[in-house]
Amino acid sequence: MLKNNLGYPRIGSHRELKKACESYWAGKITQNQLLEVGQRIRLQHWQIQQAAGIDLIPSNDFSFYDHVLDMSLSLGAIPERYQAILAANTHNSTLDLYFAMARGYQKNNLDIKAMEMTKWFDTNYHYIVPEFTQDQTFALSSEKIFNEFEEALKAGILTKPVLLGPVTYLLLGKEKEAGFHRLDLLPRLLPVYFKILDRLQKAGAVWIQFDEPCLVLDLSYKEKEALRTVYDAIRQRFPQLKSLLTTYFDGLRDNILTVSNLPVCALHVDLVRFPSQFDDLLTALREPMSLSLGIIDGRNIWKNDYAQSLLFIKKAVSKLGAHRIMIAPSCSLLHVPCDLELEKDESQLPAEIKQWMAFAKQKLNEVKDLYTIFQTNDETLLVPNQEAIKQRQVSPLIHKPQVKQRLAALAPSDTVRKSNFEIRQQIQKSLLNLPLFPTTTIGSFPQTDDVRQLRARFKKGELTSADYEKEIEKHLQKAISWQEALGLDVLVHGEFERNDMVEYFGEMLEGYVFTQNGWVQSYGSRCVKPPILYGDIDRPQPMTVKWATYAQSLTSRYVKGMLTGPITLLQWSFVRDDQPRSTTMFQLALAIRDEVSDLETAGIKIIQIDEAALREGLPLRRSDWKTYLDNAVKAFRIASSSVDDQTQVHTHMCYSEFNDIIDSISAMDADVITIETSRSQMELLDAFKVFAYPNEIGPGVYDIHSPRVPTVEEMVALLEKALLVLPAKNLWVNPDCGLKTRKWPETELSLKNMVQAAQSLRVSVAQKV
Repeated sequence: MLKNNLGYPRIGSHRELKKACESYWAGKITQNQLLEVGQRIRLQHWQIQQAAGIDLIPSNDFSFYDHVLDMSLSLGAIPERYQAILAANTHNSTLDLYFAMARGYQKNNLDIKAMEMTKWFDTNYHYIVPEFTQDQTFALSSEKIFNEFEEALKAGILTKPVLLGPVTYLLLGKEKEAGFHRLDLLPRLLPVYFKILDRLQKAGAVWIQFDEPCLVLDLSYKEKEALRTVYDAIRQRFPQLKSLLTTYFDGLRDNILTVSNLPVCALHVDLVRFPSQFDDLLTALREPMSLSLGIIDGRNIWKNDYAQSLLFIKKAVSKLGAHRIMIAPSCSLLHVPCDLELEKDESQLPAEIKQWMAFAKQKLNEVKDLYTIFQTNDETLLVPNQEAIKQRQVSPLIHKPQVKQRLAALAPSDTVRKSNFEIRQQIQKSLLNLPLFPTTTIGSFPQTDDVRQLRARFKKGELTSADYEKEIEKHLQKAISWQEALGLDVLVHGEFERNDMVEYFGEMLEGYVFTQNGWVQSYGSRCVKPPILYGDIDRPQPMTVKWATYAQSLTSRYVKGMLTGPITLLQWSFVRDDQPRSTTMFQLALAIRDEVSDLETAGIKIIQIDEAALREGLPLRRSDWKTYLDNAVKAFRIASSSVDDQTQVHTHMCYSEFNDIIDSISAMDADVITIETSRSQMELLDAFKVFAYPNEIGPGVYDIHSPRVPTVEEMVALLEKALLVLPAKNLWVNPDCGLKTRKWPETELSLKNMVQAAQSLRVSVAQKV
C-alpha cells in the first residue's frame, strides 16, 4: 500500500511566494531572488511530505502564478501578441513573458491585454484560460518540469511529476476563431507531451501523475475517444512509466467504463465528494490497475474521521489487495491552508474548535496515521481521533435552537419582492433620477499599505476604537470627495474598514471563527484567508449601517450599501460538513436579510448584495444543477426581498458563464446585476441577448485583475457591443470587479477613462435620437 499526495500549497506557510512575486513586479528584488524564494519553498514542502512518510511526493505542482498557465508556456501555446515582449526589451525574460500573459503588459511602448481568467472547476482558484487558433502549433518551450524534478532528486527525493492531462488542458481552453474544435489539436499536442515524458523517464522518473479532472464532467463521445487515444498512445510509447490518472471534485459516474478500460497503472478518485461511486469502481477496475483512495478532504479543513476512512480502506483491500491500494487526500492540498500548528491565538481560534481541524501538513499526517492503523491494527491513533469527532457532534458551540426555529418558520412570502421589476424600475428611475448609462464601481477601493497598517494597529490594540474610526473617516471622506470630482453617478464608501469581503462579515456573525495564517491562493499572488463556518449563524447586531450612513451623509449623490451575499459567504468559507450546505446557506441569508432591512431603515436607497461565487458553486454535473440553483435563488431572495419597491437591489457576479443558468439569474430578481465581461470582450452578454434579460445590467468595461490602464476608446467599443444586446435604458457602466487589489494611480486613470467613456456614449446616443 502506498501513501500518495496529489499536490501541496505553493504560497508558503507565511505567504512567502506572494510577497516575493509582488516585490519582483515592483522592481524591489531581482529575478534571481524571486527564483531563490521559489526554490526554498519547494524544498521545504518536499521535505515536509518526506517527513510525513508520503511515498508518491509530487513535483511540478509549484507555480509562480498558475499551473494551467505553466502548461501553456511549457507547450509553447503562447498567443502571438506576447512575442513582442521579449523583443521590446532585452532585459525581459521568459518569466516576464509568463507574467505578462497573466497580468497584461503596459510599458516600453507596448500595451497588451492579459489572457482571460476563470474559475478552476467549482473552486475559488482562478486559472489562466489557454487560447487556441486553427493553425495552433505546440513546442516544448520551458524547462520548469524537468528542473523541478531534478531539483528534488538532488535533495534525495524521487518525486512524481504532475502534468495537467492533454484532454483537460485542451477542454479548459478556448478557440479564438471559428471553424474548428480545440480537441482537433490533439495530434499536434501529443508529440510535445511525448517529449516531456521521454525526458522525465530518462531523468529517472518512475511515476507520472496525469490530472484529468474533466473525467468528472458530462463528456461527449468525442471527448471520451480523445482520452482513449491519449492514454493508449502514452502506454504504447512508454510502457515502463507508471501512470497515475487523477480525477477530483466529483465522481466518475457514467465515465467509469471509459476510465476502467484506459491502460493506466493507477486511478485516483475523490471519495469525499462522491463516496457512492466506490462500489461501482471496485467492480469495474481491472487488474492490475491500482486505486488511489481520495478519502481525506483536500477542499476543507475538518479532521478526518478515521473510522469511516478505514471502512473504505478495508473494503478496497479485501477486493483488490493491499498492493493495489493508495491512500491520499481527495485532491491537491492547494485549496487548504499550510499548517494548523501556526495558529497560536485562542481568542481567534478556540482550542475546542481547533482540535476538530486539519490543514495541509496535518492532512499528510492523517494519510500516515490511516496507513499505520491499518497495517498494525493498533488503535492508539484511532482513539483520540474518534474522541474529537464525537465531541464536535455534541458541542453546544455549534447548535442554536432559535436559529433553527426561525429557519423553519420561513414562508413563501419571505422570498418575493412587493412588486414586479417593471413597476419597481419606474419607481426607482423617478426617485433616483440617474443619467443614461449611470457610472459606479463594484465597491472596494485600493487597500494601500497605510490602510492595512491602520487595521493591523487597531487589531493589536495600538489604536483606540475612537482613533481608528477617525482615521477610517478620513479615508472615506477622501474617497467620497474624489468620486464626486471624478463624476461617478453612484458612489461607494470604499470598504477601507474591511479586511476581506467574507471575513469582515464573518467576524460579526456568530457561528464563525478565524485563523491568523490560514491563507489560500485565489489567483497569482492574491491570497484569501477563508473564515471557518463551524456552527449555526446568527447576526447579533448591524454590521455595515454605521459606515454606509456616514458615507451617505457626506454627499448628495447616492452611496451604495455594500454586502456580501449568502451564497458567496458560503462558497468562500470553510463550511461545516455536519448538515446540508443549503441549510447553512439559508441561515446566512436570514442574517443578510436583517442587514438589508436595517440599511433601508437608515435611508440607504441602493443596496448591493454581492454574489461573486454564484457560478462557482454550480455542481459539475448538469443533473445536479437544479437543486443547487433553486437553493441559491431562494437564498438570494430571502436576503433581498424585505425591502420596498423604491429600494434598488444590486448584485455582482464574477467570471460567470451565464448561458446555461440565465433563467436562474433572472429568477434572483435583482434590479441591477454587474458582471465580468472585459477579458471575454463582452462574449458573456450573448446569454442575455438570447434570453432577453429584463432587468438592468452593468457589464464590466475594464479588467481589474491587471494593472493595465484601459483607454476611453476601448471601453466605448465594449459598451457599443453591449448596446447591440441590451437596451440603453438598462445599461450601467462599471469595472469588472472591486478595486481592492489595485494601486491608486492606475485606479484613478482607469476610472477617469471609464467616466469619459460613459459621457461619450451619452452624447453619441443623444445625437442618434
